[in-house]
Amino acid sequence: MTVLVTGGAGYIGAHTTRALAAAGHQVVVLDSLELGHRELVGDAPLVVGDIADQGLVAAVVREHGVDSCIHFAAYKAAGESMEQPGRYFANNVGGTNALLMALQRGGVDAVVFSSSCAVYGTPEHLPVSEETPIHPESPYGESKLLVERMLDWYDTGHGVRSMRLRYFNAAGAAADGTIGEDWTMTLNLVPLAMKALLGARPPLTVFGTDYPTRDGTAIRDYIHVDDLADAHVRALEHLRGGGASATLNLGTGTGSTVREVLAAAERAAGRPVPAEDGPRRAGDPAAIWADASRAADLLGWKAARGLDEIVASAWAWHSRHA
Repeated sequence: MTVLVTGGAGYIGAHTTRALAAAGHQVVVLDSLELGHRELVGDAPLVVGDIADQGLVAAVVREHGVDSCIHFAAYKAAGESMEQPGRYFANNVGGTNALLMALQRGGVDAVVFSSSCAVYGTPEHLPVSEETPIHPESPYGESKLLVERMLDWYDTGHGVRSMRLRYFNAAGAAADGTIGEDWTMTLNLVPLAMKALLGARPPLTVFGTDYPTRDGTAIRDYIHVDDLADAHVRALEHLRGGGASATLNLGTGTGSTVREVLAAAERAAGRPVPAEDGPRRAGDPAAIWADASRAADLLGWKAARGLDEIVASAWAWHSRHA
């Protein structure tokens, strides 16, 4: 049987598509190419289209013998979602519901969902476990939470089991240097640091230097994209093996400040990152990092790479593809 990967021409989706193929799974990718790139898909079949097109999804399921889905296709910038909430709810929530309706009607009963730690907002206690109270602070985070709740009801009403993977800050590039993150369409810190280092943008802005953290800058849990891809493969295999629905955090369990990330970038590149301080950005929590012990217990998964390896892989990718 075949797994449908929506958004499989995007950053995390492409790394997961590759990991699925390496693990022996048949894959078909559905991507609008609005934010994805055809060349990242590799040898997997690519269908260009929208997840909200139920007729197209039904045809893909039927023609490729799809029995499961890993769903990445979504807008993902918290700051942008504050400015364009309707765009995020239309695509991330409405589009996903259309996708789920088509999948369910086609007999697909296993979905791995790309969720986010943004559902937690600013937590009162760290690290964040799956029992941490939920209060998103951006339309992006709210859209992910709404889809998680939709998936619960699809399980209850239709028996569509799901793994909701709340992951933290994806970064880095493939170990062999062949695929990585497109910096032209990302607002993520690591590629922006690479872009500044390579002179492809003005100095980056450190959004907020007065947070209650060890150096005043925001803390995030950075996780290597290949570690995330491995977790998605394990989550799929859990469902295909008859496993029940679950919600899991994916992170390293270690938080890094913005300044620590920039220091890692300087170590990788051998020169300072051009940067300037700026005010806090709406929708950004002060600090968040993961307790991923449940993923270790259920999937046997644990992040294998730390901050320096993550940033070094990003530098290797971007310095060759600038």
